Amino acid sequence: MSDLTQTSPAEPAPTISGKIIFTLAAGAGLSVASIYYSQPMLGIMGSHLHASTASVGLIPTLTQAGYALGILFLIPLGDRYDRRTIILLKSILLAAALLLCGFVPGIHGLLAASLITGIGATMAQDIVPASAHLAPVAQRGKTVGTVMTGLLVGILLSRVVSGFVAEYFGWRVMYQLAAVSVALIGCALWRVLPRFAPATGISYAALMHSMFGLWKHYKTLRRAALAQGLLSIAFSAFWSTLAIMLNDTYHLGSAVAGAFGLAGAAGALAAPMAGALADKKGPAYVTQLGAGLVMVSFAAMFLLPLLSPHAQLALIVLSAIGFDLGIQATLVAHQTLVYGLEPAARGRLNALLFTVVFIGMSVGAALGSKALESGGWAGVVLLATVAAAAALMVRLVSRNG
Repeated sequence: MSDLTQTSPAEPAPTISGKIIFTLAAGAGLSVASIYYSQPMLGIMGSHLHASTASVGLIPTLTQAGYALGILFLIPLGDRYDRRTIILLKSILLAAALLLCGFVPGIHGLLAASLITGIGATMAQDIVPASAHLAPVAQRGKTVGTVMTGLLVGILLSRVVSGFVAEYFGWRVMYQLAAVSVALIGCALWRVLPRFAPATGISYAALMHSMFGLWKHYKTLRRAALAQGLLSIAFSAFWSTLAIMLNDTYHLGSAVAGAFGLAGAAGALAAPMAGALADKKGPAYVTQLGAGLVMVSFAAMFLLPLLSPHAQLALIVLSAIGFDLGIQATLVAHQTLVYGLEPAARGRLNALLFTVVFIGMSVGAALGSKALESGGWAGVVLLATVAAAAALMVRLVSRNG
C-alpha cells in the first residue's frame, strides 16, 4: 500500500510522509551517483583493461552523453505517462547497465554499458518533479529542496565511495554494489509512490515539438543553457582527468582521487546561499559572480609549477572548492531564471536546460582526456579556464536574463 492517496494532477496531495521524502531523496542520490562512480576509478580501470587514456576518457564521455539523450528524449514522457512506472522501468535499466559494467571483459563492452548507464540514471530527473507534484503547496519548496539535497549528496559521495571501493576491493565490485543499490531503491520507490495520472494527453511527437518551440521562443533559456553548458565543459574536463593525473604525477590511488570529491560539499552549501543572493541581487548577478569564480579558480592552477608537490595538491583542492561553489551557484541562478519563464512548462524547460548541461559534460570529458594526453595537466587547466571565461562573457552580455 502507498503512504499517500493519489489525487488529480491539478490538486497536490494534502500530506506527504517523511518516509516518502526520504525514499525520493535516496532515489535521486543513488541514481545520479551512477554518472560519477567511474571518474576516480579511471586510472585503475585503464591499467586493468590495458586501454589508452583516450579510450578510458570515453567512459565518462558516453555516460554523460547517455544522460543528455535520456533527459531530452525520455523526461518529457513524465507528462504523458505514469511517472511511477517510468521510474521503475528506468531503475531496472540502470541496475542492469551497472551490473553489465561490473562484468564486461573489455573496454568496448564497458563503453556501451556506460552509455546505457547514463540513459537509466535520468530517473533522478523524474524523481524531482514527482516530489513537487506530491507535496502540498505549503511544503513544496521544502520537499523539493530536501530531494535536491539528496541528489547533491549523491554527487558528493559517489566519487568518495567509488575511489575507496576501487582501491581496496576493485572497480568491478563498485559497479556491482551500485547495481544492487539501484535495484533496492527502485523497489522501494515502487512501494511508496502512488500512481501518477498523466498531465497531458498529447502525443510524444507533440511533446517534443513543444520543446522546440520553448527553445526557439525564450532567449533567456538559450543563454542560460549555453553559459551553464560551457561551465559543464570545464567541470567535466577536470573531474574526468583528475584520477589519471594524480596517478601519473603524484602516484596517488583512486581513494585519494575520490576524496577530492569532498570538495563538492561546497556545491551543496552553495544552493541555499545562491538562492538567497538571487532573491536579493537578482539571478543574473549571481550567474556573473559564479562564472567569474569558476574562471579564477581554474586559472589559479596555472601557478602549480611554482609550488612544492604538497602545495600543489593543496591548491588543486582549493581550486576544486572554488569552482564547484561557483558552478552550483550559477546553476541555481540559471534554474531560477528558466523556471520563471513559463510555470506550466517547467518540466520541459528543465529538460532543455539539463540536456545542454550534460552535452557540455560529455564534451568536457572528451576534450579533457585529449588535452591531458597532448598537453598534460596544463592543457586541462587551459581548456577549463577558457570554457569558464566564455561562460562569463555570455553572462556579461546578457545582464538581465
